[in-house]
Amino acid sequence: MPPVDESFRDSITTISKEGKRNFLHPKKPKGRYYNYRSLLSYFLIGFLFIAPFLKVNGKQFILINVMERKYNIFGYTFWPQDFYLIVLAVLTGVLFIILFTVAFGRVFCGWFCPQTIFLELIFRKIEYAIEGDRPKQIKLEKMPWNQEKIIKKGSKWLIFYILSFIISNVFLAYFIGSDALIQHLKDGPSEHLVTFIKLLFFAAVFFFVFSWFREQVCIIVCPYGRLQSVLLDNKTIIVAYDYKRGEGRAKMRKGQDREAENLGDCIDCKQCVQVCPTGIDIRNGTQLECVNCTACMDACDAVMDKVGFEKGLIRYASEDAIAKGEKFKLTGRMKFYATILTVLMSVLGYLLLTQKEITLRVNNTRGALYQTVNDSIINTYNYKIANKTNDEIKDVSFKLLDHKGVIILPGTKTVSFEKATMSNSATMIIKIPASEITKNKEQIKIGAYADGKLLDTRKVIFLGPHHFN
Repeated sequence: MPPVDESFRDSITTISKEGKRNFLHPKKPKGRYYNYRSLLSYFLIGFLFIAPFLKVNGKQFILINVMERKYNIFGYTFWPQDFYLIVLAVLTGVLFIILFTVAFGRVFCGWFCPQTIFLELIFRKIEYAIEGDRPKQIKLEKMPWNQEKIIKKGSKWLIFYILSFIISNVFLAYFIGSDALIQHLKDGPSEHLVTFIKLLFFAAVFFFVFSWFREQVCIIVCPYGRLQSVLLDNKTIIVAYDYKRGEGRAKMRKGQDREAENLGDCIDCKQCVQVCPTGIDIRNGTQLECVNCTACMDACDAVMDKVGFEKGLIRYASEDAIAKGEKFKLTGRMKFYATILTVLMSVLGYLLLTQKEITLRVNNTRGALYQTVNDSIINTYNYKIANKTNDEIKDVSFKLLDHKGVIILPGTKTVSFEKATMSNSATMIIKIPASEITKNKEQIKIGAYADGKLLDTRKVIFLGPHHFN
């Protein structure tokens, strides 16, 4: 039977009974799952650091320039009018995480979350290298501020802040562009003092998170931990303790016949507790703090190897798999989420593949009415060109595609547009013979051309006299 006393759920491990911060010192993890996580983490960290400096057809691979409203995602350029695509992509990503949570629990937190990756695979490794493993860290924490403690703590914090500053610079490259960041570095802090001060501030935030706040981000701040309690059920694969095999737990004694004494495989070594980065006892069952990092699985498997028991006392399994021996299968809820996700991904993929790199926007000038000149009707419009390519578009002209008439650009015949920019609003006058207009609000089609090539088309309303009704 799983534990009956669930009073442990009334408090969190990072806060003591007196209400003070309880600093955790998890034992250094090791094992096959930790090795897998390390490889995945190094790949993701490498991607994070390299992505803003990669170029695809002259465009930054990932750019989220909110101030200038420029967005490059995997080489695709998006503008404010493409915001629906970004929303759709975010919804797809959220649904993907929800589906994974329903099927595999909080696996995103333990394997993919930047907070976990930075804390466990970078900052803690530095901490282990400087301060040692769990016993040495606890001893150092209790030690008075002598030379050894000052040197170890000081050097660790200095490295932490330098890393935090580097991470802040990398994130800045995503928001202002890698070229702009490199230019900032060449110019020096004095030339971009405001940006430099912001960098120092964000570096201080990262430093605070990874040196002091740590696992509390996952336990207190992150809403995903609360969300998982709604999404998980008895069919969800989670990091679980096999209580049917492990209870009753008892220390191992030499020459002991545990089966005869009706004892389980858990020898109550508490290695799973000591290695947990959020300080929980996985043997108490599914808990809010568990991030599915698998550290307890590695620790338990190592102990099972030493005592000659079968591995997997703590393993990936659903509650029904442990209680009833059921195998994993797709539930109705999983199939529903998977269907919606497939539809969203299909729609998003189609919209991305059919995205035009040059788009024309034409709107009726606000408050402007039609005019009649001789036998023609004139309407005034404002237009913009979004050039998502990395080339300047020269000598762009406009033509009516389904009506006779002319398009007049005041002061010029053609216009040019810079690379990767949204043009300013400009005026366009359309003059159509009255004989061509049969309605007081007629739809007309406009085409934008450069070098004889059709760039984009746009349909607009052409206003005429009411007697056309």
